[in-house]
Amino acid sequence: MEVCVLSVGKISSKWIQEGIDLFESRISRYVKFSSVIIPDVKNSKSMPLENLKEEEGKLIVANLTSSDFVVLMDEKGKEHTSRGFAEWVQKQMNTGRKRLVLVIGGPYGFSQEVYSRADSMIALSKMTFTHEMAKLLLSEQIYRAMTILKGEPYHHD
Repeated sequence: MEVCVLSVGKISSKWIQEGIDLFESRISRYVKFSSVIIPDVKNSKSMPLENLKEEEGKLIVANLTSSDFVVLMDEKGKEHTSRGFAEWVQKQMNTGRKRLVLVIGGPYGFSQEVYSRADSMIALSKMTFTHEMAKLLLSEQIYRAMTILKGEPYHHD
């Protein structure tokens, strides 16, 4: 199974990008991994929020296939411990699906079209993070899950 992180907006902080790159390179040792960045919508500052979410939503959906298992990173989603998330990832891997897509939306959330396409939702926390921080945290948690599943000494209970 391939794990894909699909995120809206570029990473502008160098130190965050360095952290993401570090964890993504580590993840690739365990599982086929990809990262897709959807560019910011043009002229978004003059656009009503619903229109912006709809435009981002179209770009998100355009990057999905019908067989993808789509998980939105959303504050209303299910929270996991790191070990619980690792177990959840293992269950997804056991299904035989081709691709697990974890989606990080823009600053205003997802369009109804994206919510309708989602198979599941996970919350990184009840707190709100920038999309940049969310991508860093998600990358680290995917790496942590892989090390837990392999019984490696990265995670400490």
